[in-house]
Amino acid sequence: MGRKLVLGLKHGDRQEIAKPAAGWMRHAVDDMAPDNALLAPVPLHWMRLAKRRYNQSALIAAHLATMTGRDFCADLLDRPRRTPSLDGKSKGERAAILDGAIRVTPKRRHRLIDRPVVLIDDVMTTGATLAACAEACRAAGATEVCVAVLARVAKDP
Repeated sequence: MGRKLVLGLKHGDRQEIAKPAAGWMRHAVDDMAPDNALLAPVPLHWMRLAKRRYNQSALIAAHLATMTGRDFCADLLDRPRRTPSLDGKSKGERAAILDGAIRVTPKRRHRLIDRPVVLIDDVMTTGATLAACAEACRAAGATEVCVAVLARVAKDP
């Protein structure tokens, strides 16, 4: 059932799942992130955003911000370079594809300087996307970067 819900949010236009998903993630965020942490979703390239019509990670992050009282910046990170789907790619291939593909939005950099950031994502597979986002945040001046994800892809034994 969990897989069905996550895929419904990600690919099935089931945006109403974002609020309960944020509720499920709330305690983890409260436990790991200081009150002054900035919540930021993993970005989508504008073409993928246009096709999907919403960023599911941004929907979750917005609800988390409301629930926790933390600041939220929907466009803190930018994905200026279109990357192919990472489905089916190895960890190394994902890292190579994402190299330089994610950056802090120049007009939003001031929001993360000298403060912690919590990256919000719906699904983590290898962690390559989150690693690229964390590197961008740290390079731009974040004091620490934490990650909260709704689901993680299970590896076959």
